[in-house]
Amino acid sequence: MNKSLIVNVIAAALVVAGHFLALSVVFTIGLFALSGAVTNWLAVHMLFEKVPGLYGSGVIPSRFEEFKGGIKHLMMEQFFTQENIDRLLTENNASAIDLTPVIEKVDLEPSFDALITTVEQSSFGGMLAMFGGTEALIPLKEPFIEKMKLSLTELAQSEEFNQILINELEQPNVMADLQAKVANIVEQRLNELTPEMVKDIIQEMIRKHLGWLVVWGGVFGGIIGAIAALVQA
Repeated sequence: MNKSLIVNVIAAALVVAGHFLALSVVFTIGLFALSGAVTNWLAVHMLFEKVPGLYGSGVIPSRFEEFKGGIKHLMMEQFFTQENIDRLLTENNASAIDLTPVIEKVDLEPSFDALITTVEQSSFGGMLAMFGGTEALIPLKEPFIEKMKLSLTELAQSEEFNQILINELEQPNVMADLQAKVANIVEQRLNELTPEMVKDIIQEMIRKHLGWLVVWGGVFGGIIGAIAALVQA
């Protein structure tokens, strides 16, 4: 339920009731409450929408590029600093860097083909021809690939390999290149955003919280109206 709408309706009802029933106190309370609620509602609305004649309205869409730049600066200066990347790599243990998914996607068929070529060109080539040539080695293809992937996985999971990998990643030129690639990825993703998408994202996150500004604007407006009415009485 829209909190802002409820407050505005209640305040407007007090104004109408106070006017037609000649209740000056009720009228003043309703008028002040309505002015406070509407003013705060307009302020919230002006964050997201351009209102003709009102300078500074639509600040979020109009500052879209600055908004994107701020996100990129936050990501690179707070999260992906050289110190944070170095700390992440240093604190990792041997099992933390898991290359198994990468190894599973690697095409090892060229390795098997290279093995066959090597055998053909070796002194065993002539002997191999006596047993059907390279076709005789085809049944070994799948077992070879599975065995190679298993061996590579065991190697990648060893503590010695992971330490070598971490040491290489901690090199200054590698770290700088890694930061540049992360920055490029962040920028590409930000470039996919449109002003409308940013507006919708922010609206969804904070509109329900900013709605309380309208509520309290109506409440405090009503209190001020009551004080004003009592002073005039």
